[in-house]
Amino acid sequence: MSELRKDPIVDRWVIIAAERGRRPTDITTSQATPGGAACPLCEGNERMTPPEIWALRPGGGPPNSPGWQVRVVPNKYPALRVEGDATRRGLGMFDLMAGVGAHEIVIENPDHDWRIADGPPEAIQRVVLAWQLRLADLYRDQRLRYCVIFRNRGAEAGEMISHPLSQIMAIPVVPGRVKSKLHSAREYYARKERCIFCDILAQEIALAERVVIENGHFIAIAPFASRFPFELTIYPRSHAHDLTAMDEPTRAALAEMLNLCLHALRPALSTPAYNLVLNVAPNAVPRPGKADYWSTLHLDYHWHIEILPRVTSVAGFEWGTGFYINPVSPEDAARYLRETLASARRGES
Repeated sequence: MSELRKDPIVDRWVIIAAERGRRPTDITTSQATPGGAACPLCEGNERMTPPEIWALRPGGGPPNSPGWQVRVVPNKYPALRVEGDATRRGLGMFDLMAGVGAHEIVIENPDHDWRIADGPPEAIQRVVLAWQLRLADLYRDQRLRYCVIFRNRGAEAGEMISHPLSQIMAIPVVPGRVKSKLHSAREYYARKERCIFCDILAQEIALAERVVIENGHFIAIAPFASRFPFELTIYPRSHAHDLTAMDEPTRAALAEMLNLCLHALRPALSTPAYNLVLNVAPNAVPRPGKADYWSTLHLDYHWHIEILPRVTSVAGFEWGTGFYINPVSPEDAARYLRETLASARRGES
C-alpha cells in the first residue's frame, strides 16, 4: 500500500506509491492512444475497467454496460486506496500515514475524440454534474479532508491515455498550497469582513484589463500574477464556497465558460497541453481538538478553476525559489483571447 510522508522542513506531504511503477506499458505511454477496441475507456470496453462507481445512463441498463454518457470508475492503478486507517504515526522525527484516500477516473464521454473545447455544452454539463456528485459523496467519509479534481490534457501535462477524462483524488490531509490559500482568505475576512476573492473580482471587473470573458454566473480572468502564459482562472461571479451547491442553470453557465476558454486557447497556443484544476473547499467536518476547523469557509472561501497551459518549462529557478517566470503579461494574454473570442463570434454571425 502507498504511504503519505511529510517533509519536516516545509509543510508538504508527498505520496510514495511505488506500486504504480508496475503499471503496464500501454497505460503509462504518453503517446496518443487509439480508440475503439484498444482503449479501455471507450464504450463497449466496460469489462476492461474496474466496476463503475457511478454512471449517467439515460436509457437505463445494468451497471458496467454500454449506453452511458459519463462514467466514473476507480483508477486501476490508484495512488491511494479507500481501505485503511488514516491515523498519523511517527518514525523518529518523521510523520507518515497509510495511503488512505480515493483515486477515481471520470470518463467524460464515450467518444474517444471528444474534447471540452468542442462542446456541446450539454456534454460538459454532464461532466460537471459528475464532479459535483462524486465530491459530495467522498466528503461523507470523514477521513478524507480534501479532494482535488483535475484534467491533464496532452503529454506535456501528464496525460497518459488520450480518451477524454478527468481525475478525482481524495486525501486525508489538506495540502500546504491549499492551506495557504485558506489561511489567507480567513485572515483577509477577519480584517475586512469581505471575501478576498470577491474583492479581486470587483477590482478586475472595474479595471477590465485582465477580464477575458464573462456570463451571468461566471467570469474568466488572466490572473494579475499569472505563473504561465495564458493562464486563466474561472470564478463564480457571486460568492460561492461549495461546488456541490451548483444548480442546473449554473452548471450550464460553467459549461459555456469552460468551452469558450479552452476553445480560445487553441488558436492562441496551437492546441496546447494544459492542466485544469478545480480549487474546492476542504471537508469541513470538525476535527478532534479543532472545533472551529475551517468553520468560516462559507464566508471567506470562493471556489475556482485554474487552467494552466503547459507552454513553458518549470526549471531550476522555479524549483529553487518557488517563483515563476512568465514571458507573456496577463494583460496581453487577456487582450489576445478577447480578440480571438470576438473574431470567432463574428464568424458565427
